[in-house]
Amino acid sequence: MLWLDAHADFNTSQVTPSGNIHGMPVACLCGMGPRELTHLAGEAPAVRPDEIRQIGIRSVDEGEKRLVKEHGLDVYDMRYIDEVGMKRAMEEALDGVDADTHVHVSFDVDFLDPGIAPGVGTTVPGGPNYREAQLVMEMIADSGRMGSLDIVELNPILDARNSTAVLAVDLVESLFCKSTLMRD
Repeated sequence: MLWLDAHADFNTSQVTPSGNIHGMPVACLCGMGPRELTHLAGEAPAVRPDEIRQIGIRSVDEGEKRLVKEHGLDVYDMRYIDEVGMKRAMEEALDGVDADTHVHVSFDVDFLDPGIAPGVGTTVPGGPNYREAQLVMEMIADSGRMGSLDIVELNPILDARNSTAVLAVDLVESLFCKSTLMRD
């Protein structure tokens, strides 16, 4: 699972400062949280922490940081991306993806920098710019392994002349192999 987000979403009801369930989905997928959320598909956990790669993370609550470390989530936060570049971070995140891998992409639009994507409810400055985001999507598409996708956090009420929605569509098109040139 590639989790493109500004937030780790690894809070539990025991550590969350806000109590917001929307900050808990990764923890719930990993079997931590109320049974009503951890067993939606019948079994728990739905995903193991070692199957998740989080990209673009830049907002993690204190208790959540401890859980991320304790459970060994593979996090490519913006500092790491700034240090090594988006290409290398994505190569590392996609390492091990093979013909038997079904990649699920969870695209939270707040993954993007609010300067290019203002139409989200929980903006966090310092996210990927347009070219970095396009590279992420193109590299996922190049893997040929994306099998499912969810898109969350787009809020038309907060958008500026539909710019975030148009950008999200553009990026999703790249996930489905739209590119400037034909590549091998």
